[in-house]
Amino acid sequence: MLLVGFIFQACGDETKDKQKVKTVNVVFKKEGELSIFKQKVDTLITTLDIEIAETDYETQTGLMYRKSMEKQQGMLFIFPDERLHSFYMKNTEFPLDLIFLKNDLTIASFQENAQPFDESPLPSQVPIQYVLEVNAGLAQEWLLEIGDKIVFTKN
Repeated sequence: MLLVGFIFQACGDETKDKQKVKTVNVVFKKEGELSIFKQKVDTLITTLDIEIAETDYETQTGLMYRKSMEKQQGMLFIFPDERLHSFYMKNTEFPLDLIFLKNDLTIASFQENAQPFDESPLPSQVPIQYVLEVNAGLAQEWLLEIGDKIVFTKN
């Protein structure tokens, strides 16, 4: 009888410990501004507030654990050199367009409508140094093309 009482008590303690876990809501932090231009006519397509991911931790975490992002926001990943990169949507809760950029800040390739929580690789196809993540559907809405250019400034 004593053993049964101990088991029930231990299970009750485990439930209490689980209830103590707190989650933190990750919010957008504006760290710069980015503009996208059409390549052939040098016309401004759009301007975004951007959060910048450039440390190992920031580039590995990206937009994970966030519920959403405003239409005029994006995350710009900056890598130290130009090479092939691959992303995935692990722990990312909303669909994204990934815009892969060469070291001269021109669009090299896209991965559109990447689905939440999908761990399938999303490769850049060609060597790139930057990646811009925006809400899914915006690359098509803005009629982005290979060769269009971005300009960004850090705060």
